[in-house]
Amino acid sequence: MSNIPHGFAIQTFVDELAHKAGQDPLKYQIQLLGPDRQIDPRTLSEEWNYGESPERYPIDTARMRTVLETAAKAAGWGRKLPKGRGLGLAVHYSFVTYVAAVIEVEVKDDGTLIVHKADIAVDCGPQINPERIRSQFEGACVMGLGNAVLGEISFKDGKVQQDNFHMYEVARMSLAPKEVAVHLVTPPGEVPLGGVGEPGVPPIAPALCNAIFAATGKRVRSLPVRYQLQGWQKADA
Repeated sequence: MSNIPHGFAIQTFVDELAHKAGQDPLKYQIQLLGPDRQIDPRTLSEEWNYGESPERYPIDTARMRTVLETAAKAAGWGRKLPKGRGLGLAVHYSFVTYVAAVIEVEVKDDGTLIVHKADIAVDCGPQINPERIRSQFEGACVMGLGNAVLGEISFKDGKVQQDNFHMYEVARMSLAPKEVAVHLVTPPGEVPLGGVGEPGVPPIAPALCNAIFAATGKRVRSLPVRYQLQGWQKADA
C-alpha cells in the first residue's frame, strides 16, 4: 500500500492547497472530508482493504475528523508561536486505524531542526492494552521522524551506497521530540479491532514538513529533510 509515501504526498499537498486557498489547514481538511459518512472502500477502487471485510471496515469520515480535531485541540492549534516555530498537521488511514498527528517544530537560522512536541490521536477501535498502544505510537513517531529527516537509500553503479548504520542513519535523541503525547480516541459505537503496529508512521513526515512550512515559509516536497534545511532563513512573521 506504500502508506508512508502516500500519506506524505497527499497530506503535504492538502496543506499547500489550504495555504493557496487562504484557509486554516485544519478547517480545510475537515471541509474536504465533508459530512460524516461511511464509505465502501471498493467504491474508491480499494479492493484489498488490508485484507479485511469492507462491510465490517468501511472508511468512516467521522472517525477521521475526530482524530484530527483531537490532535489539534491537544496541540493548541491556532495559537501564536514565536518566529521560527510552527505547527503542522496530517491525518492518515492505514491498517483500518485512523491516526492524526500535530507536530511543533523550531527551525534555527542555521537550519537546525528542533521538534518540541508531537500530539498523536489514535482511533484503533477497541483498546485492549492502552499502554501498549501508546508505546507503539511513541516509537512510530521517532521512527517517522528518522525516516523523514535522515532516511536515504541511494544507488551508484547499480549498488546501494549505504551499507550500515554509519551511512543509513536512524533518529537519535537530538531529533526525538521533547514531548510525545498519544491521545487514545474512543470509537463511536461497536467497531472491530484496528492495527497499532504501523499506522503511526505515515502522518509523521507530512506533519513535520507542514510544520516546517509554518515555521519558515519554505516547502519540503522531497525527502530526506536535512539536506534542505542548511542555510535556510526564518520567514518573516
